[in-house]
Amino acid sequence: MPIDQAKLAKLQALSAGNRTGGKGTPRRKVAAAKKGAAGEDKKLQAALKKLNVQPVSGIEEVNMFKEDGNVLHFKQPKVHGVGASNTYAVYGNGADKELTDLVPGILSQLGPDSLASLRKLAESYQAMNAAQMAQNAGSGAGDDEVPDVPTNFDEAGEEATEGKAEPEVEKLD
Repeated sequence: MPIDQAKLAKLQALSAGNRTGGKGTPRRKVAAAKKGAAGEDKKLQAALKKLNVQPVSGIEEVNMFKEDGNVLHFKQPKVHGVGASNTYAVYGNGADKELTDLVPGILSQLGPDSLASLRKLAESYQAMNAAQMAQNAGSGAGDDEVPDVPTNFDEAGEEATEGKAEPEVEKLD
């Protein structure tokens, strides 16, 4: 495709007159910087200050027991509270964990409800292991053997199909 030199020179002359800044050019829009977690933390601190709570120090972990048997576990949380009104705010990175994952160190924190759910969990685990052991013991002898295979696969396939009639397919009008 041939390029017309006159039109090219005209376009270059027009583009040389364009300016990228100065009087009369529109302002560039600046994207607002996102505050991220620091902005949320400031809002949280302001809300806690309105409630007149004080930081509680010396707390290494917080465990909140759910009704389904799981535990909401906070490691090194920030805790603010008012002891007189029994109001506490716990925030940080929480992880939803199984009760069995935390068992050795959590036994002193368990109440009667959690102990009952732990007992049921242990009984179900023992029953599951016993059933698995019984299944392995009952079928252990037959799993190690290789089944007999006919030497000629074509003959075995013909014998299986001799007694069966070909199914008829209904024709649609």
